[in-house]
Amino acid sequence: MRRVAKLSAACIATAALALTATACGSTSSEDDSSSSASADSGKGGIKIGLAYDVGGRGDRSFNDSAARGADKAEKEFGGSIKELTAKSSDTEADREQRLTDLADAGYNPIVAIGFSYATSVDKVAAKYPKVNFGLIDAVATAKNVDSITFTEEQGSYLAGVAAALKTKKNHVGFIGGVDTPLIKKFEAGYAQGVKDTKPAVKVDVQYLTHGSDFSGFASPDKGKEAASGQLDGGADVIYSAAGSSGNGAIEAISGVKGAWAIGVDSDQYNIAGLSKYKNSILTSMVKNVDVGVYDFIKSVKDGKPLTGNQVYSLAKGGVGLATSGGFIDDIQPQLDAAKKKIVDGTIKVKTTP
Repeated sequence: MRRVAKLSAACIATAALALTATACGSTSSEDDSSSSASADSGKGGIKIGLAYDVGGRGDRSFNDSAARGADKAEKEFGGSIKELTAKSSDTEADREQRLTDLADAGYNPIVAIGFSYATSVDKVAAKYPKVNFGLIDAVATAKNVDSITFTEEQGSYLAGVAAALKTKKNHVGFIGGVDTPLIKKFEAGYAQGVKDTKPAVKVDVQYLTHGSDFSGFASPDKGKEAASGQLDGGADVIYSAAGSSGNGAIEAISGVKGAWAIGVDSDQYNIAGLSKYKNSILTSMVKNVDVGVYDFIKSVKDGKPLTGNQVYSLAKGGVGLATSGGFIDDIQPQLDAAKKKIVDGTIKVKTTP
């Protein structure tokens, strides 16, 4: 049976003495989790290394989506998964060391989850030419790397259409985790979708952190505060592209009657840890990182590793809106029409605000 445990170094030592395993690690720790299956040492097993972005497994959003892809591959192919998670204070050297540790331990393929790994992936991949690396949300130059990217702006455009059609106050909001080019794509598509649908709707925009401070992706308290501020300012539909910080935003929105949250990356209506807020989650802009991760791992398993840049677009099902809860059923015709125009090129979605 597959077993996943998040253990800090102290917990591991205690577990060894007590012959038990106690999950007491943090989702932002350097020493993280591993999983094992009986197939690990058997024929056909595959050793998958995952280097998470801040928040790690359990963020109920971006990292969890990647984890689902690896879990599916591990279940189908057997083997094991080793997980290491970034800290908000990481330097380039920390990221490079994390990938190196996985390569030295014999993990292949290794998936780097998040654009912050772009430079370190190129460096480490060059040192380990026989190891296959996957990189999410950025494009690498090394020959043994599969760059997995998405048209976030296209899915976010549809989220903007939904927000414009559902707002009662002609006032919506956007919360970005960190002010980076990637998150700007979410903002750009969302704002364009709102304005193309209802030009009179006001769009508030707020970022939780800037520059190299990536804590904006793992600070639910900051997300909650930002959402509360936008709600107080009159917004009644708020879209968060902020990793686990978005969980705090959803919590704040759930406390205001008539307000809607739009989730991101995973279908957050169906996330167990957010179940008490699900009736306030209008939809989620689903980014199918799990599909990209699974496709990459399978390609390595099949002996034909993907390389270059695989772009998961709206047309290919890489992004889209979740329909869980039925809250957007009444506006589905408008959403379908907007999707068709994006796919056929009638609507060109911006990637910068």
